[in-house]
Amino acid sequence: MKATAVAHPIQGMVKYHGMRDHDQRLPYHDSISVCTAPSRSITTVEFRPDRSEDVFIVEDERLEGEAADRVAKVVDAARELADMAGQAVRLESTSTFPTNVGLGSSSSGMAAAAVATAGAADIELDLHRLSAIARLGSASAARSVTGGFSILPGGADDITCRSSRIESPLEDDLRVIAAIVDAYKETGDAHREAPESHMFDARLAHVHEQLATVRAGLASGSFNRTFACVEADSISLAATTMTGPEGWIYWQPVTLEVFETVRHLREEDDIPVYFSTDTGASVYVNTTEPHVKEVVDELERLDLHDIRIWQVGGPAHLDDDQALF
Repeated sequence: MKATAVAHPIQGMVKYHGMRDHDQRLPYHDSISVCTAPSRSITTVEFRPDRSEDVFIVEDERLEGEAADRVAKVVDAARELADMAGQAVRLESTSTFPTNVGLGSSSSGMAAAAVATAGAADIELDLHRLSAIARLGSASAARSVTGGFSILPGGADDITCRSSRIESPLEDDLRVIAAIVDAYKETGDAHREAPESHMFDARLAHVHEQLATVRAGLASGSFNRTFACVEADSISLAATTMTGPEGWIYWQPVTLEVFETVRHLREEDDIPVYFSTDTGASVYVNTTEPHVKEVVDELERLDLHDIRIWQVGGPAHLDDDQALF
């Protein structure tokens, strides 16, 4: 049995940082994101009962160690539900955008793995249940499963920590310009040590206000209210990350140049545009459809690795026409 799934990566809007349960990947608080399309991860899973071990291949390289363990958690959860324990799988995955540069590749990769494994096992699960399975590989993946603007509650189990969609008038007009900075990063250690930052408790104290502001902005269709808060949350996240024991600093000089360009466009040219980063050097530049050309023209003056224009993407789904093998 074989199935292929497609999922879009997420831009964190109000981001979780640190996990109170690393094994189940349960965040300390709620988080909100938006899926970015047409960027996507494509994953094919096939059950092979004649084989003795799982094989996980991402971007033509076989996974080992912690990376393989994270994928195995997702596969095992779906396999157990299908009562197919002991049947090995082959999983192959690729993405249409750069990975490990702060663009949410783990979110779409794990989401596609969950949906494809469930499809290959021939079990029917709604997106909420699938999001709880994907969360075992990456908490952000839960929101990639449900797509669009989504929220993941900081719950205590698979019932209370699953993703759901937030409907918003902003969905059609939002454009996300990805200013890609080719600087490799890993986020696992940053999540593990986040609670040791002296800024962590301060972030927990104000993040609920951030969540309420973004939810209200999405509901009312207020672009400026929503993405001004998203920009502020990015700085808050970075402050916590940079003040942990290892002092993780992901931003590069060109990252800061993007920030300054965005602020100049907003303050001097009155363009609705805001920056956002996750744990990485690449920048999401959020604007509206009529202003894309003006923003891209300015970003092209900088020494960026790549610039891509994305819009809001839908939920993860099966698509066997995209099969990788």
